Amino acid sequence: MKNMLNFKNFSAEELQKILDLALDMKKNPEKYSHALEGKKLYTLFEKTSTRTFLSFTTGMTELGGTYYNQLWKDSNFVLGEPVSEIKYVCRNVDIIMARLVKNETVELFGDNVTVPFINGCDNSYHPCQILADALTIIEKFGSLNVKFLYIGAKNNVFNSLVEFFSKMKQGTLYGLTPLVNDTACGPDFYEEAKKTGYYVELDPNMPMDEVKKYVKDMDICYTDTWLDMEFFNDPAYQDKKKELMDKMMPYQLNDEFLEGSHSLVFHDMPMHVGFEISKDVEMKNLDHILDQAENRRHAEKAVMYTLIKGI
Repeated sequence: MKNMLNFKNFSAEELQKILDLALDMKKNPEKYSHALEGKKLYTLFEKTSTRTFLSFTTGMTELGGTYYNQLWKDSNFVLGEPVSEIKYVCRNVDIIMARLVKNETVELFGDNVTVPFINGCDNSYHPCQILADALTIIEKFGSLNVKFLYIGAKNNVFNSLVEFFSKMKQGTLYGLTPLVNDTACGPDFYEEAKKTGYYVELDPNMPMDEVKKYVKDMDICYTDTWLDMEFFNDPAYQDKKKELMDKMMPYQLNDEFLEGSHSLVFHDMPMHVGFEISKDVEMKNLDHILDQAENRRHAEKAVMYTLIKGI
């Protein structure tokens, strides 16, 4: 039995099979409409969600299965001994997806489940988002062999991008990350990825003229929110928000920043328009961004199918 906590226990070949399956599921949905008939998905949310909830639940429904959703705050995970709670849930369903705050909690699930478990996002990794991104890249460019620039924070999305590109050994991920979030990837995570040659870490202190030279050479420019979603509108974080915004506004994806570039702009959503991305750039690239978001469903269908079937 495999879980998907991140990409560590998946080979490049296995990830490519998932992507190929996702493409076929998207093109031929009727072929898979009974693929998981009788199977039950349990979704658990400690973090807020739109795309993760909707993509997993509609995806399981499209495969013929059913789902049961629970908020962490309404469950006995907030009260009881977690291992026994995990094992109880496993006796009722065929697969679990949880969107949790801490990577340590995800690892706890991974160590104790008796049915396949999917990390729907934690503070260190966001594997299903990156599979959706990869699916979108293949659709738009024909392969993963692209020049891909991520601009923003070293966060869960970025970590999964680093893990994916360095494992697949196709294309090149360039990381421009003036912000560094607290994640649990280990001290050698980025250095090991750099050794593959498929992840290039750019100097966040390089002059903006130099940054724009890279931008002009990219196929894709990717950004993400600079401040954790849960904190964006929290009055207690307004000083921190202002500090981050002042530091990061020169890296906003706007017409001036992207001048001379023919790259597509990606964003994993939700977007804070006027901060990491301008309104003009959002509207020009909204179809690409919504393709990414829609592809969450197709990628996750392939992941659920693969894990449940054990293939």
